[in-house]
Amino acid sequence: MYSKHLTVGRLAMSVSREERFVGMEQGDKPSNSGSGDGSLDRLLPSVSTGLSPRKRTTSQCKSEPPLLRTSKRTIYTAGRPPWYNEHGTQSKEAFVIGLCGGSASGKTTVARKIIEALDVPWVVLLSMDSFYKVLSSEQQTRAASNDYNFDHPDAFDFDLLTHTLRKLKQGKSVKIPVYDFTTHGRQKDWKTVYGASVIIFEGIMAFTDKELLQLLDMKIFVDTDSDIRLVRRLRRDITERGRDIEGVIKQYNKFVKPAFEQYIEPTMRLADIVVPRGGGNMVAIDLIVQHVHSQLEERELSVRAALASAHQAQPLPQTLSVLESTPQVKGMHTIIRNKETSRDEFIFYSKRLMRLLIERALSFLPSQPHIVQTPQGEDYEGRAFHGKRITGVSILRAGETMEPALRAVCKDVRIGKILIQTNQDTGEPEVQLHYLRLPKDISEDHVILMDCTVSTGAAAMMAVRVLLDHDVQEDKILLVSLLMAEMGVHSVAYAFPQVKIITTAVDKKVNDLFHIIPGIGNFGDRYFGTDAPPDWSDDEIDEPSY
Repeated sequence: MYSKHLTVGRLAMSVSREERFVGMEQGDKPSNSGSGDGSLDRLLPSVSTGLSPRKRTTSQCKSEPPLLRTSKRTIYTAGRPPWYNEHGTQSKEAFVIGLCGGSASGKTTVARKIIEALDVPWVVLLSMDSFYKVLSSEQQTRAASNDYNFDHPDAFDFDLLTHTLRKLKQGKSVKIPVYDFTTHGRQKDWKTVYGASVIIFEGIMAFTDKELLQLLDMKIFVDTDSDIRLVRRLRRDITERGRDIEGVIKQYNKFVKPAFEQYIEPTMRLADIVVPRGGGNMVAIDLIVQHVHSQLEERELSVRAALASAHQAQPLPQTLSVLESTPQVKGMHTIIRNKETSRDEFIFYSKRLMRLLIERALSFLPSQPHIVQTPQGEDYEGRAFHGKRITGVSILRAGETMEPALRAVCKDVRIGKILIQTNQDTGEPEVQLHYLRLPKDISEDHVILMDCTVSTGAAAMMAVRVLLDHDVQEDKILLVSLLMAEMGVHSVAYAFPQVKIITTAVDKKVNDLFHIIPGIGNFGDRYFGTDAPPDWSDDEIDEPSY
């Protein structure tokens, strides 16, 4: 039965608004009202009629902070996939799982069970609850008296939802609205979410829109008994959303039950898998996880190996600029590469090199002729920076050591920070956005991206991709590093051919542990005086310290 469901045909994407909704009888018209009959008193939970103070609940509160912890790993639900292809784009589109079912059927529980069982680090959980439309004053009044139908397709912003899910599937960053269920409105601040290997999209109308259906690789319907769903909804709305019993029952009879029968239940036929009993059905969840794992295995691509082999014996790219190896530069490298060098001397000569490196990087910024008048009253034909702003972004933690050098030569420069974690067994980023803080309006800036060492190029490629996601132009990014391996240079240059790369030296080799050879050791540990782990990495992207 599962294999048969998996062959469900896709619906055409080019449809009119009237054709986008499925599950309605011929001739039915969407309506923002409903009706229902029958007494539900026997289902009432034991809840006091006295109202407690309202609690502030939002559509995204369950993903704050954006992580889930299992017995094996921490799973980041606002992460991104680990690698991109030679063009700097996502190797494969994300695998999108759609979860549909009635209100309080256990969709979010099933989603979390799937995430935990999948045990992959890059997952996004997207809730349809975030995409309720902004209500007018009249609609707000109706909502306050439980007379607005939130269980109707017209209550959702399907255009924004489709646009958001499509971008996530392509591996791009998106802004997610935060809906407040107590005020029936969107909060001012939206949340930034990044693409991932797996996206789980859940909502009562997840299968109602034909354009959304085109984006789903797997469709799951959570089928839970209506009595159980009602009891759950009563408890949730009364205890979490500060509503009274009468209002919840009124809303259920008038809107929720009719909407389920008219719009939601008919879409069960579109599902690849129907999960009875929700999150307690581990047999169904295991079956889902097995299929997703098989799909992910088919999509895996070792881009790092492909990039490395693609550039063997190739000349260094023209976008690379290496500081001239003068006796002074060579002497400073001799000191900082020497394992016997004291920490004080290591810091002192590293800072000297950083200052030279930053000065070299600034020479690649655009400039234009600029005439000034000297104190003697004579004109001087000089040059001035031709751009809006310069922003420095350090890849923590080692890249942070280059910030003083940038501040010393760029007055009032803005600083951003990115922390990227590495899988020390493979050298590839496992959870790349452990921390992110970028200045506002960075899209208009020339960005100096700083990391002290680059071996495979993994962290640098992730950081560049994050900047591009924030609309920084590729040709306005300068990657600066004290030491790079040829493999890292080729990887970054091939993926992002417009990024300028500036370094003080390039070493030829990377060993099986992804250490630069001959290298400099663990720069962060030597600079900060911390002990290096047994399997240290030159990329310095596995050491959260900020």
